[in-house]
Amino acid sequence: MVGENVEPGIYNLREAIDIADELELDLVEISPNANPPVCKVADYRKLLYEQKKKEKEIKAKTAKVIVKEIRLGPNIDEHDFNFKLKHAIKFLHDGAKVKVDVFFRGRSIIYKDRGEIILLRFAQELAEYGKVERLPKLEGKRMIMIITPKK
Repeated sequence: MVGENVEPGIYNLREAIDIADELELDLVEISPNANPPVCKVADYRKLLYEQKKKEKEIKAKTAKVIVKEIRLGPNIDEHDFNFKLKHAIKFLHDGAKVKVDVFFRGRSIIYKDRGEIILLRFAQELAEYGKVERLPKLEGKRMIMIITPKK
């Protein structure tokens, strides 16, 4: 326990509570699993405020991952493919992940192999800008692949 005029040391519960009351502060349990439990004389609201402030700072420092989505069809034309490819290159340059998916409508699900070929070709074209994080995988009526930018 550390307070204004309190020596750090081992106190029994009654003494610790008396010291906290004397200083008009709270007795806060820091480590309940220790033997004996570790407590601190402090203002509990201020302690909570500082804890939340630290958590907020840590959260703000973490990098935000942006995922951009590009949809293709199993029968995509060459011009459309190149158009989508240019967008994907721009997204990767900006540092965003790109989620490329081939959406199968109605009976076009029979062209699963064509969808996979399109996605692998897309990945091959983007090889110098990014690397494949997740290979093409069929999920329902969509075949999805994720590409991350190279640093």
